[in-house]
Amino acid sequence: MRARGTRAGLDKRPHEVREMFDSVARRYDLTNDVLSLGQDRRWRRRTTEMVDTGPGETVLDLAAGTGTSSQPFADAGAFVVPCDFSIGMLTVGKHTWPQLPFTAGDATALPFADETFDVVTISFGLRNVVDFDAGLVEMLRVTRRGGRLVVCEFSHPTWKPFRTVYSEYLMRALPRVARRVSSSPSAYVYLAESIRAWPDQETLVGHLQRAGWDDVVWSDLTGGTVALHHAVRP
Repeated sequence: MRARGTRAGLDKRPHEVREMFDSVARRYDLTNDVLSLGQDRRWRRRTTEMVDTGPGETVLDLAAGTGTSSQPFADAGAFVVPCDFSIGMLTVGKHTWPQLPFTAGDATALPFADETFDVVTISFGLRNVVDFDAGLVEMLRVTRRGGRLVVCEFSHPTWKPFRTVYSEYLMRALPRVARRVSSSPSAYVYLAESIRAWPDQETLVGHLQRAGWDDVVWSDLTGGTVALHHAVRP
């Protein structure tokens, strides 16, 4: 598996990726629900379980988008900061969850002091960080010693026949479905390509370790379509 530390957003510049997410913000959650056949709810629930936070802990939810992934941490009693580089996403999120402290921020240059958070989590956003290796180092910086990182990201199905079907769905069916439900269907062509180009589960472990994270483990969801990686700051 070829892994690219600086993937250049599949040849997109940072402002182009940001504008793309601004354009899909209005119907982002609905589109994700349709395209994943409702599985995105299960994936997010499993992520919340792996984060396993509660009262007294501070959580940074990166690539939080509209805050759908953040509210469960608040419901558990933690103080959660939803952070995203898309102002469009944050605007929609603030309208939906006005009580959450939405914050604009780039994952490669976070606007937080060293060792601020007990937990950092990012769901379906790491592959959209232009230099995701730099992003992993920056996440380490803002995490307290002994704190943890949970990454939920699309990955590589472990069963080869399903992997072929999945790849065909991504590149053919997904853009067509997106044209019916998304506010910016062309963005989902990029998203499909970014999923196909993303490192597999073991390769991502190596990226996490080189960034300084320890005790890295992962679990597959939906046959490896999605993987949850858990790591600890030494």
